[in-house]
Amino acid sequence: MYADRAYDHDKYRRAVRGKGIRPRIARRGQAHGSGLGVYRWVVERTIAWYHGMKRLRIRWERRDDIHEAFLALATCIITYRHVVRLC
Repeated sequence: MYADRAYDHDKYRRAVRGKGIRPRIARRGQAHGSGLGVYRWVVERTIAWYHGMKRLRIRWERRDDIHEAFLALATCIITYRHVVRLC
């Protein structure tokens, strides 16, 4: 699991190790270059793509199954656009 400096505390490391996951948490006060920031933009970009879908930007549906269906549809659209762009 990758995490930024905000989670640099032993209690978080112990909790993650307790679940059998190897933590990769950046240390405070150390220079950048650990490589942890390399993966962050992927998540932020994906959330931005979801927010590009107006229906998902503000949740109007009260039922979870309908909202989940729109999330699945948005995922299909995002994947399709990505594949078309690569071809």
